[in-house]
Amino acid sequence: MATVLIVDDAAFMRISIKNMLTKNGYDVVGEAENGLVAVEMYKELQPDIVTMDITMPEMTGLDALKEITKIDPSSKIVMVSAMGQEAMVRDAIVSGAKGFIVKPFKEDGIIAALKKLA
Repeated sequence: MATVLIVDDAAFMRISIKNMLTKNGYDVVGEAENGLVAVEMYKELQPDIVTMDITMPEMTGLDALKEITKIDPSSKIVMVSAMGQEAMVRDAIVSGAKGFIVKPFKEDGIIAALKKLA
């Protein structure tokens, strides 16, 4: 099954996503608490998929998305955020995101989004 890097500044959200993914056969290879750490971990771990929060300290998810897509244009990044505004979604997709999941989400929603990418 696909390897996943989870990026979110809220530890409870990383744990929640990790539990959902591992239960469904995904291999969570890393967790990052901000975009800066995410970019470094992406280089090191080369995960198949990244779940990326948008609003985080140090470096936002949108900035991390742009950095990772520069490093690897074929990266598969799904934005996961409570900020479901149309402009934010459009910016993420234009910047290279392969999907967008709005918090709060249900397990089947996140699994369905990742299955499209795997």
